[in-house]
Amino acid sequence: MTTYTTLIILSGLVIFSYLFDLVASKTKLPSVLLLLLLGIGLRVLVDNLQLHTFNFLTILPTLGTVGLILIVFEGSLELKYEREKNKLIKGAFLSAFFILIATVSVITFIIYQISGKDLYICFANAIPFSVISSAIAIPSAAALSKKGKEYIIYESSFSDILGIILFNFAITNPHISISSFTGLAMTTTLIVVVSAVSCVLLLYIMGKISHHIKFFLIISILILVYAIGQSYHLSSLVLILSFGLFLNNADTIKHVWFRSVFIYKNLSNDLTQLYQLSAESAFIIRTFFFVIFGFTMNIYELNDQVVIVNGLIMLASIFTIRFVYLKLFRKENSGAEVFIGPRGLISILLYFNLPPALKIPEVGTSFLFVVVLGSSLIMSVGLLLTKKYVRAEPYSSI
Repeated sequence: MTTYTTLIILSGLVIFSYLFDLVASKTKLPSVLLLLLLGIGLRVLVDNLQLHTFNFLTILPTLGTVGLILIVFEGSLELKYEREKNKLIKGAFLSAFFILIATVSVITFIIYQISGKDLYICFANAIPFSVISSAIAIPSAAALSKKGKEYIIYESSFSDILGIILFNFAITNPHISISSFTGLAMTTTLIVVVSAVSCVLLLYIMGKISHHIKFFLIISILILVYAIGQSYHLSSLVLILSFGLFLNNADTIKHVWFRSVFIYKNLSNDLTQLYQLSAESAFIIRTFFFVIFGFTMNIYELNDQVVIVNGLIMLASIFTIRFVYLKLFRKENSGAEVFIGPRGLISILLYFNLPPALKIPEVGTSFLFVVVLGSSLIMSVGLLLTKKYVRAEPYSSI
C-alpha cells in the first residue's frame, strides 16, 4: 500500500466519521454503530479482493486506552460542581455501583452455564460485559436534558472506574482473602492521593507554561500518569475524571492563597481551548478505534446460532437490571436513560487485557461483538422511542 493510498483511506475515514455524526444528530443512531458497520464493510471488501493487511489487533488496545482517557476527560470538563448536585452525583455513583455488581453476578451465572468453567474464571470474564461504555454513552446523552446528560456523564464515568477497579481486583486476586481487600483499600487511597496532588501540580504547570505548545503537553502528562498507574494496577481513570472536574471548577475556590498561586488570567480561555483539543482528539481516536474493531471482527462466526442466542440473553439481562434499578431508585428518570447502557470501548479494552489463562473459548470476540453491537442498537431504538422526552439541542460529538 503506497503512502498516498494510506492517506486517502485515513482522511476518508475521518470524513465518513464526521458525516456519521451528522446522521447521528438527526436519527439518534450512535455514530459508533455506523463506524463498526463501516469497519465490517471494509473487512468484507478486503476479503473479497484478497488483499494483505496489517494485524490491527496489535494497536487496538493502545488506541482504545488513549480514546478512553480523552473521552472521560472531555466529559468531565463539561461538569460544573454545585452543592445542589451532590444528590445527582451520589445517585449516579450508587447506580453505577449496584448495576455493575448485579450485572456481573448475573453474567457470571450465564457464562458459567455456557462454559461450565470455574466460577472465578467466569467472574473475571463477566466484568468486561458489565461496564457501561462512557465512549458511547456520553455523546449519546447529548439530546437529554441538562440533568439527564450530567447524570449519564457521571454514571458512565463511575461505571468505567468501578469496572476497572473490579477487573484489576479480580485478575490480581485469584484467591480472595482479607489481605485482598486491604490491598484494594490501600491502592484506592493511593490513587485518590495521587489524583489530588496531580490536579494541583498540573494546574500550576498550566499557569506557568508560556510556550505556544501547551495543551498537548498537559494531555501527554495525563496519559503518562495514567499508564504508570495502570501498570501498577491502580485505577488511574479516577485521575482523569478528577482533573477535568478540578480544572472546570478551580475558579470557584475562594481561598486567597490558592487563587494567588494557581488561578491565572487566561485560565478560562485555556480551558476552552483544552476542551476543544481533547474533544477533537477523542473524535479522531474514536473513529479509528471502532472502524478497526469492526474490521478485526470475523463476522462469519456470527453464523453460530448459539453465540447469537447467548448474546441476546446477556443483553436482556443487562437492560432488565438497568430498567429495574432506575425504575425503583431514580424518580427523575425520563425513560431514555434506561436505554443508555451501551457496551463498547471499555468492554473491548478489558476483554483484551484478560490474561490468556482466564480466557474462555466459548466467550470469544464474536460474543463480545454481539453484545457491543446489540447494546448500541437497543440504545438507538430506545432513544427513538423516547424522543418526546428529550429536548432538541445541537448534537455534541466527540
